[in-house]
Amino acid sequence: MLKSRNMEQSFTPGGPRHVAIIMDGNGRWAKARGRPRLFGHHAGARRLREIVTACPDLGVEYLTIFAFSTENWKRTQTEVAGLMSLFKRYITKEMQAFVDENLRVRFIGDRLRLAPALQDLMDNAEELTKHCTGVNLTVALNYGGRDEVARATKRLAKDVALGKVDPDDVDEETFVKYLDTYVLPDPDLVIRTSGEARISNFLLWQSAYAEYEFIDTLWPDFSPEVFAKLLAGYGVRDRRFGAAPA
Repeated sequence: MLKSRNMEQSFTPGGPRHVAIIMDGNGRWAKARGRPRLFGHHAGARRLREIVTACPDLGVEYLTIFAFSTENWKRTQTEVAGLMSLFKRYITKEMQAFVDENLRVRFIGDRLRLAPALQDLMDNAEELTKHCTGVNLTVALNYGGRDEVARATKRLAKDVALGKVDPDDVDEETFVKYLDTYVLPDPDLVIRTSGEARISNFLLWQSAYAEYEFIDTLWPDFSPEVFAKLLAGYGVRDRRFGAAPA
């Protein structure tokens, strides 16, 4: 069950309100221990629980995690099946804990390729937690930034064709309303674990002005203490959004 705990390092004033994480390195973590990749994914799921639990004390209101990309279907059938089973097990196990800890859960991505049973669990979790006012946990599942933009464009085009939207009125603010994340603020900080320095098609539109941290730590080793240190570092950054320094 998710339980809050006090951190040795509390949140820094001016810290990020919305943090997005590319949780990478589960497979390498498992390989280093002579275990199959799915062993690492299960360890990563346990680590996610700790990070979600730490968010309130660290001042993080929104946490978005990259769980499964539109490209991850290219992995072996064994790994994909194991991940889908893990997702179902995690949601089922934590469903009541989400409510007890006042955690609002959302899913982004194209759900149509996912199994109906998993889609039902996702729908149930969102419905059950829609009244929660604590940390907002958004899980990107079968998600790709380009795919999201393409789907948003199709929806917008249909509304234009139906006369619901005037083409001359289409601007950035209009387009945002068609994205999966339309109810969320843009991420302030994007973290990628495992030493890879790329964004891998994650939140392409939303992270245009996000700060980035690429760290060597593998996801199963990403502790709340490491998280707190990164948030403290963010607090001293000067975010100008294209403006000149004062």
